[in-house]
Amino acid sequence: MMRLNISSTKQNTAENFTDYLVELIKKNDNLHVALSGGSTPKIVFDELASRNLPKSGWEKVHFYWGDERCVPPDDAESNYKMTDEHLLSKIEIPEENVHRIRGEEDPKQEAERYSRVLKENIPEVDGLPRFDLIILGMGDDGHTASIFPYEIGLWNADQFCEVAEHPNSGQKRVTITGRIINHAANVAFLVTGEGKAEKVGQIIDKTGDYKAYPASLVEPYKGNLIWFLDEAAAQNITDPKGSQI
Repeated sequence: MMRLNISSTKQNTAENFTDYLVELIKKNDNLHVALSGGSTPKIVFDELASRNLPKSGWEKVHFYWGDERCVPPDDAESNYKMTDEHLLSKIEIPEENVHRIRGEEDPKQEAERYSRVLKENIPEVDGLPRFDLIILGMGDDGHTASIFPYEIGLWNADQFCEVAEHPNSGQKRVTITGRIINHAANVAFLVTGEGKAEKVGQIIDKTGDYKAYPASLVEPYKGNLIWFLDEAAAQNITDPKGSQI
């Protein structure tokens, strides 16, 4: 099932998503969550940290990453570093509950290692690790996690994790694949800003070249998909209410 949650501003989007995540934390005994990088998650992490959840709440949450740039954890481009600065350093979560991708290691070996981390730590359903929630962003080009349009074939890779390469910089990244994303119980897109409006409209309305965008392939087959959008990102959707199916 797909739903839209459209807010007036980027901050409101962060607040609404945080409400959703806090509710998931409260009603589950254990929660395995894949985090995203980007500007919108940064605001979400600030908002989440401000909610002052008790230590008992954080003890049942396990954090993973949907993708990571192949840089050290103290590098300015590291998704882990951003998360640590805006969330992890401000909450009482056990160190063993934080499962980072080691961007400083050999990319291929790390993709293999992180695949094992997912298999060993996340409960399996139908033979595959099933995240309770995967948080995704979307680039202006329609990429999600670190699967870019020119490497869209990585989506259907047999492995849980693969090595991707940024089309412009050539920077290598470790990313989870479509096999894991579409197996999740819940997937939430966090997409804000006018620059995302064209691709969001095409993907939601299924128009234009939407099939060329990896973000269009996110369709959890036994789970829920929620797009958390601000009005700027949602402006090209033909019928926002009609898209909530």
